[in-house]
Amino acid sequence: MTYPPTPDQPGQGGFQYDPYGSQPGSQPQQPQQPGYPQPQQPGYPAAPQLPPAAPGYPPPYGPGGYGPQLPKGQAIASMVLGIIGVGILCLPIPYVSGIISLGCGVTAAILGGIALKKVNQGVAAGKGQAITGLVLGIIVCALAVIGIIAAGALIAMFTGAGAASTTY
Repeated sequence: MTYPPTPDQPGQGGFQYDPYGSQPGSQPQQPQQPGYPQPQQPGYPAAPQLPPAAPGYPPPYGPGGYGPQLPKGQAIASMVLGIIGVGILCLPIPYVSGIISLGCGVTAAILGGIALKKVNQGVAAGKGQAITGLVLGIIVCALAVIGIIAAGALIAMFTGAGAASTTY
């Protein structure tokens, strides 16, 4: 507990130290002029403080900024090739569209898998684009193979190459 200073205690400066700051006389007071507001310090307000991290969890992310950006070229290329493969697959050219879309699908699936692996390692960015490219690549590959088989069966059926030849 603190007591007000007495005049016979030199060097106290008009207040006595209170480590908890709970006593009214423990902090020095700034003189206020009646009718005038307190002057504000120029500048920006202090940045908000983030709460401490819970034990066992990584620290929270700080405020956003313009830091170093991670590359995501493979993820973008995978997604674009998957979209192109779907577009080419819709063309009415039987074998050509199937073969070209199959090539785009295989390349999209490979690039998507590599990009997803890099994203999970923290080396690259673009997880959503990598997943999209991987899924589109697999779907395009499956549809292209089905389309090539179906086109081959239709061509064989109409040209008579699939008919059994009977010679007497």
